[in-house]
Amino acid sequence: MQRNSRRTFLQQAAGSSLGLATAAWAGAAAARSANERIVLAVMGLRGRGASLAQDFAARPDCEVAYLADCDLNVVRARAPAVAEKQARPPQIVQDFRRALDDPAVDALVIATPDHWHALATVLACQAGKHVYVEKPASHTPWEGRKMVEAARKYNRVVQVGLQNRSAPYNHEALAYIASGKLGRIHLCRVFNQKLWANVDAAPDTAPPADLDWDMWLGPAPEAAYNVNHHNSWNHFWRYSGGDIINDGVHQMDLARWLIGKDYPRSVCCHGARFHSAGAHETPDTQVAVFEFDDLIMTFELTLYTPYMMKSDMELRNSDLFPYWPQNGTRVELYGSEGLMVAGRHGDGWQVFVRQKQRQPVIVAQGNGNFPDPEHQQNFCDAIRGIAPPTADIEEGHRSTLLCQYANISLRCGGRKLLIDPQSETTDDAQANTLLKREYRSPWVIPENV
Repeated sequence: MQRNSRRTFLQQAAGSSLGLATAAWAGAAAARSANERIVLAVMGLRGRGASLAQDFAARPDCEVAYLADCDLNVVRARAPAVAEKQARPPQIVQDFRRALDDPAVDALVIATPDHWHALATVLACQAGKHVYVEKPASHTPWEGRKMVEAARKYNRVVQVGLQNRSAPYNHEALAYIASGKLGRIHLCRVFNQKLWANVDAAPDTAPPADLDWDMWLGPAPEAAYNVNHHNSWNHFWRYSGGDIINDGVHQMDLARWLIGKDYPRSVCCHGARFHSAGAHETPDTQVAVFEFDDLIMTFELTLYTPYMMKSDMELRNSDLFPYWPQNGTRVELYGSEGLMVAGRHGDGWQVFVRQKQRQPVIVAQGNGNFPDPEHQQNFCDAIRGIAPPTADIEEGHRSTLLCQYANISLRCGGRKLLIDPQSETTDDAQANTLLKREYRSPWVIPENV
């Protein structure tokens, strides 16, 4: 890394902020005071949203006023646990836009399938609401840029659920790199390895009672209800982009942050679903190569490897380090003076130098708990004007872009794509057709947000 880059990122680790994100945060209107409760609506309650709703409801400075989900059975089941954690129960709605119409609501928390992230964010910003949107930022590069434009135009805080940026120990790792102790970094390897089985094909059926399937589809192409699309949406191109973007974006964001890079010069990706036949479309084996001016970053994915482990919550919230060779979500940074291995969500980081008597030598390390509470605190602080968002939508968009470019190269037969950082387009006409999707009325993101 160049000296000026190190200095910039060291300042960031100490709590400074970056250009446009800082300006947008500083200009956010109607910031809440320290003793004023932040009123939230949570959209998407099947998985991650249920956890976020309970976490925010448990905070004394927040109130979850609305729970919104296309499936009323789901939201009804989640509501009691949220109600237990605050003074009054939340309202249950099937259409999240009812919450956006309420002037008392300050922010929308979005934990839907990926294809809904951008439109919900844009609509929330237009309604004057701040946004906490789960990763990945968007479904396509074009709509990710529209999310940034909406955040800036309406002076809203838009935080992406990339919690690693709020972990104190990761800021320590950033400072270690910025100090020059790791030396010059020319290779970064990113891994996303686990077991995620395929599913058998299933026939189209009528949607379950109390599920608004048309709203669930939203911006995605019209389709009959299919249980695989509903339950395994992560592995269908129309809703997501496979596990590189579902889970791998956490490691990609951590890696991009640590190496201090934005746009790659080129991207090339190969992969397929080799291991088992079934309904899933996205690959179970995938390798991508990203070229930067002085650094190569690789990404490797396997979904048939149960011996590669994501750390459980007990390990994440302890002072233990993973067994790195079989940690399925690690990042390796090869510097001229040492190797840094970093994990996500509480795994910490360690720096290894040349072995002595065939034993590992660790010269620096840092650890801490899963930084969910810190990330939620940062979102509240940003709304109150106390601190900028650590995972501002611009940063979340750029990290998501890496995953999207890789998938686009894959879908174009593995061709090498040259990236134009100004337009965020490629040199390949076919690839550029995948930068944006067709939207289904009325679920349309306008050109001018």
